[in-house]
Amino acid sequence: MNSVLGRRTRILAATTATAGLLLVAGCSSDGDGGSGTKTAAGGVELVKAGQLTTCTHLPYPPFQSEIDGKVQGFDVSLIDLVAEDLGVKQEILDTPFENFKTGAFLNSGECDLAAAGMTITDERKKNVDFSDPYFEATQAVLAAKKTDVRSFADLKDVKVGTQAQTTGEDYAKSQGLDPVSFESSDAVLNGLRAGQVDAVVIDYPVVQGWLKNAEIADAYAVAEQVNTGEEYGITVKKGNTKLLAAINKALADAKSDGTYKKLYEQWIGPYDESAASASPSAS
Repeated sequence: MNSVLGRRTRILAATTATAGLLLVAGCSSDGDGGSGTKTAAGGVELVKAGQLTTCTHLPYPPFQSEIDGKVQGFDVSLIDLVAEDLGVKQEILDTPFENFKTGAFLNSGECDLAAAGMTITDERKKNVDFSDPYFEATQAVLAAKKTDVRSFADLKDVKVGTQAQTTGEDYAKSQGLDPVSFESSDAVLNGLRAGQVDAVVIDYPVVQGWLKNAEIADAYAVAEQVNTGEEYGITVKKGNTKLLAAINKALADAKSDGTYKKLYEQWIGPYDESAASASPSAS
């Protein structure tokens, strides 16, 4: 993710096969990693001493993906700010996306928080506590320029792809579509390019990232953006009020001092004032 992040090393997570790979994200503070205490600044209790462990699901650019051997992106940079405030480093655990709905890795004590471009929903609030919203998202319909897809309404006549377990997939189904479900955003794009589907429905910032590739931009175009009223939030285990407060403070500070805008422009694109104006979550 950028200038904010230090070096990251890929490490095989030997004890948790389902967790995939542990990717270490260094931050500017050395913290108290050598002291052995699991209590960080502000009395925040951590699952491992000297580190803030983040669950995510790779890849999901521009929020988190591996670039040049490092996990980088908008979410990663924001959580680095939280880690810096706590005096520790961030470490990232790549986990299945379905665990974010249940909070499984938070409840089992494998992660302190989850950041994965995750939409705040009432259903998910039953299992986890959300931070204040940090990003407003819309869904995008991306299709080959040679097709007749010019709007979401046109999808009823073509084969549609979505990412599994996402609100984009939920929305497509709610509109009567029967989408082909792909495991990751990369798989969604590969399916579109391979002709497995004629169009896809996925978060617009993800599509923005794809279209930075000239080859993709030459062949595909956004047929429509659909405002579904979605806001992203960071999750913690239910009742973890001290960590939640630390996350909300870091987000608020970043929005007030210009850091949020800088990171937004770095990872998302031209700054959209509405992205930072979402009202605090009631979770």
